[in-house]
Amino acid sequence: MVSSSQPEITIYSTCPQSKDVARADYAAHVAEVARWSDEAGCRGMLVYTDNGIADPWTVAQHVIANTTSLRPLVAVQPVYMHPYTAAKLVSSIALLHGRAIDVNMVAGGFRNDLRALGDETPHDDRYDRLVEYATILRGLLESEGPFSFAGRYYGVTNVRLKPALPPELRPGFLVSGSSPAGRAAARAIDATGVRYPQPPDEERDLDDLADTRFRHGIRVGIIAREDPAEAWSVARERFPANRQGEITHSLAMKVTDSEWHKQLAGAADGGEEALHPYWLEPFKSYGTFCPYLVGGYARVAEELGRYLSLGVQTVITDIPREPDDLFHARRVVHDARAAVAA
Repeated sequence: MVSSSQPEITIYSTCPQSKDVARADYAAHVAEVARWSDEAGCRGMLVYTDNGIADPWTVAQHVIANTTSLRPLVAVQPVYMHPYTAAKLVSSIALLHGRAIDVNMVAGGFRNDLRALGDETPHDDRYDRLVEYATILRGLLESEGPFSFAGRYYGVTNVRLKPALPPELRPGFLVSGSSPAGRAAARAIDATGVRYPQPPDEERDLDDLADTRFRHGIRVGIIAREDPAEAWSVARERFPANRQGEITHSLAMKVTDSEWHKQLAGAADGGEEALHPYWLEPFKSYGTFCPYLVGGYARVAEELGRYLSLGVQTVITDIPREPDDLFHARRVVHDARAAVAA
């Protein structure tokens, strides 16, 4: 049994993207992965958004229809809709399903996606816009009466959200926290700041991490087994060397203003040969968008525990390939919590 003195850790999985699955199979695959996540005890499942994949709100309703308690963690990009529309979707889902979602506020994404929609807003200004957006979204969801707000990017006057959202179904808020602007936005809207972590010894901004008033999260894949060799065999099979992927990654780096992309691209890889669990090969070959921790249970739990000891309270894992992936990840989180408590 987990001791009450151990830190509480929130776990989210990640939803498959429509661009990676055959059209005829996508709905069934999303439902399957959602059930895996639900059965593994995850709080929720991150649902991406960008110009090239299915609408996250529609996918979120499909997730809810196929699970009993899982919360879709819906990526919300201000350029796609007004905050009133987002609030209306949250409250309507609650009305129809009696279920809550969580919200992952996204300031950027692929820069070419934003340009295609006529958005040339600079990086830090997008976070200022995000704060206004989230302030209105939260205000509409939590206010018992008319809500008003006047800002640089958005304004509403005496708006009532109908149907109103029951307090017990209010969403949790997360926001990308890899850049100073992202972390400032997370604090401003009382959200969990999520970063794509460097190796623990290379983590920056330790003063921010030590601030207990600020909730921290990381997005990281986990492949762990009792036998480290088995874990690395699984990892290499899932993410084989891919020269074309490396070229695609290199081209993407030239057009991004994402802070976390730049940080990870410059991070030192660990990998099997270095006997270090921190592995960037899947990211650098365009196989996924986060670092991985790979190895035996004890070693991966030790590494994850170092992040927890820095203040991390939320872990968003990568898209699972099979149901056991999430149970392996939960064992690692459990062991890391126990080690930090000790």
